[in-house]
Amino acid sequence: MAQWGVSKHLREDKFKDRDVQALSGWPGTSLGFLQPIGSFHADLTPEPVPSAHTSLRAKLLPSVLSITAGSVDAIGFLGLGGLLTAHITGNLVIIAVDLVSGEHIRLASMLSVPIFMLALAFAGLLAGGLDRIGFASLRPLLLVQFILLAGLLLACIAAGPQMDLNSPRAIIAGMLGVSAMAVQNALVQTSLEGTPPTAAMTTNVTRFMLDVAEILLGRGNDSADARRRARRTWPAIVSFAAGGGLGAAAECRFGLWSLALPAGLALLAFGLALTAISVADGFHQDHRSAAR
Repeated sequence: MAQWGVSKHLREDKFKDRDVQALSGWPGTSLGFLQPIGSFHADLTPEPVPSAHTSLRAKLLPSVLSITAGSVDAIGFLGLGGLLTAHITGNLVIIAVDLVSGEHIRLASMLSVPIFMLALAFAGLLAGGLDRIGFASLRPLLLVQFILLAGLLLACIAAGPQMDLNSPRAIIAGMLGVSAMAVQNALVQTSLEGTPPTAAMTTNVTRFMLDVAEILLGRGNDSADARRRARRTWPAIVSFAAGGGLGAAAECRFGLWSLALPAGLALLAFGLALTAISVADGFHQDHRSAAR
């Protein structure tokens, strides 16, 4: 029984390492605020890094997620009464301003904080449970995010263009968007290690500018590390800003039908993860066959 338990543990670690390598494109790297991808046990042969074709999908995934977050945040702010689905900090500020100014507190903003926390807990439990049985958690979490964003789109379409933003239907729709962004925040932390945040740009902008300062100082290895971090961080910042612009333009033109944009991007992200790991599986199987 003890031997079986150790073997199961090794298999789980190996599976997680392979999943992260297949989708991060830079395994085994520890760069400041970025977490290491993971390490192999001494009796396990490290799996090869996937092909360049797989790495292209891996590099696209964080940018697609950032565009998704930026677009749904802009659309929600414009079309759902100022609700920020991806930035709970902003909703906390709105609640504080409403309290101090004596304005009517928006129920959606007030509910967004506990709903976001509950969705984070759900995503963490799901990821942990899947990891425990040796099943990669990235694709299931991306699927959950897509379902939530699709639900947001359908709920807003069903309510019609004259939807009462204080109605239960509108509030439920907004909470679906908040939950989707909570899942995205969680999956970057639990299932896509080594990737900068895709829905919270304050950390990214801070890290990027500190790295720019380090590059300008030119202090040997520190400068080289800063360059590598900056190359990973700036696409997330640019992609989020682009998503916000696209979302705002789409909402002004199409109303809440524009939520088809983040829903479609979430489906694209799921497809990228699905094909990236599928290609990596075939690559690893061919490598093991050749080794025999």
